[in-house]
Amino acid sequence: MQDKILVIACGAIARELVYVKRLNHWNHIEFQCLPPDLHNTPDKLPSAVKTKVESGLKEFRDIFVAYADCGTGGALDKVLDEYGIERIPGAHCYEFFAGSDQFNAIAEAEPGSFYLTDFLVRHFKRLVVKGLGMDRLPGLIPMYFGNYKRVVYLAQSESETLKTMARAHADFLGLEFEYHYCGETPLSLALKPNLAPDTSNQNVSTR
Repeated sequence: MQDKILVIACGAIARELVYVKRLNHWNHIEFQCLPPDLHNTPDKLPSAVKTKVESGLKEFRDIFVAYADCGTGGALDKVLDEYGIERIPGAHCYEFFAGSDQFNAIAEAEPGSFYLTDFLVRHFKRLVVKGLGMDRLPGLIPMYFGNYKRVVYLAQSESETLKTMARAHADFLGLEFEYHYCGETPLSLALKPNLAPDTSNQNVSTR
């Protein structure tokens, strides 16, 4: 275990992380995922990550956090700075799913965009509709999404089923729909500087 790297990650990207691990033959990586529902309460995310970090300090050679800031307003970075631990750069997971250049182009074209990933498409009802109380109070839809223009689906797979579901989610919100196939390559590239075996000793902080 001393040669392994612990990756603390959001459960919303667990499927993609496992795929990237297999694709790159990163057998030295172990994932521990936190509930994706924390995105609805980002103030709780830093303490949840800290608990995982504390439990892994004696067991793993290095720890890396597969989260962006995710709405914590810098609070997550403050926790990680205490331990010299790095995370994926960026404000949210959409950027490392799409790649910075493509995401910035999409965001600049229409700032009023609500983003979906494969995971969010699958769990839209639980995390978005029920999570925001719109199943009980439909009148909340224009309050939450009145300033949005479109739903942008940043797809990791080429599933037509998920694409159809994503379009239905956009219709539910009364928004336009746009589809971008991203695959897992941008995520793999975002992780490689910290997790690839030949560079981990230089780029992943040690304690």
